[in-house]
Amino acid sequence: MWEPDPSWRRLTGAGGPSSAGLWLAEADGRPWVVKRLEVPDGSNRSLLDPAHAGYWRREAEVAADPSYVDGPGLVPPGFGPVQEDDEGVTLWSEEVTGEPPPGLFVARALGRFAAAPYDAPPWASRRLLDDRLALAAERGGWPTLARTTLADVTARLWQRRERWLARCAEGPQGRVHGDAVPSNFVAVRGEDAVAVDWQCCGTGPVGADLGYYALSSREEFDVLLSTFLDGAGPGVDSDAATDAARVTAVYSVVSTAEWALAQVARGEGALAGKYRHPAVAPHLRALQRQFPQIEALL
Repeated sequence: MWEPDPSWRRLTGAGGPSSAGLWLAEADGRPWVVKRLEVPDGSNRSLLDPAHAGYWRREAEVAADPSYVDGPGLVPPGFGPVQEDDEGVTLWSEEVTGEPPPGLFVARALGRFAAAPYDAPPWASRRLLDDRLALAAERGGWPTLARTTLADVTARLWQRRERWLARCAEGPQGRVHGDAVPSNFVAVRGEDAVAVDWQCCGTGPVGADLGYYALSSREEFDVLLSTFLDGAGPGVDSDAATDAARVTAVYSVVSTAEWALAQVARGEGALAGKYRHPAVAPHLRALQRQFPQIEALL
């Protein structure tokens, strides 16, 4: 049975359905980040689908051959050994230290990354938002938000989701990081941002990464979008990229708010009294921040 070395220090932030942990280790006089991925037990077939957002060994494929994600715009850290056994895969990557890039730097880097020519490998994710909304559909859509004052708005958005997903699929496609949150952009390397946590990377609508990034960046959506388009260059369809960014932002933030509110809704008390719960309030504020984008999709 695989076990981490006792000298390794456990780190937080090892998300993902197949992740068994993240550690800081020392080897050959250098610090390394070690991540363990476990072979799925077969109960969730989507984890075995290379095109699915949750494909279990995508990060191992990136570490073994990072050429697909190696710029321009975003670059990975240096990778070390990829150690496979019957129970899973252990990945080694260089610890990256330095000042995280500013939000507008990341936005421009995401544009450059999305617009560059690419040849997608077999393990690239291909339907990130579709897969995430399919998971929401299995849970009945957004039933908790249907009990709030946003019921009519969220019902309208849910009814129109297939239309908007189809619109995005018809637009230009490019490379996506897949989990574009500020904590995954850890340093600057020349004109590129060093990005970690490539578990969802693949292809998707140009603009999708920017929409997801806008949910947790301090900068406003329109400013980020303008900078993204500047990085992507004049060859990108700005209207299609705007749609993709907006659709990703709106459907992601509503789904997250639904999930957070559903967790506390099971307890006693009126639902409205739980809006200020510390596990809910940040997600509701993020949703409120995207009201202009929501209105554009209704």
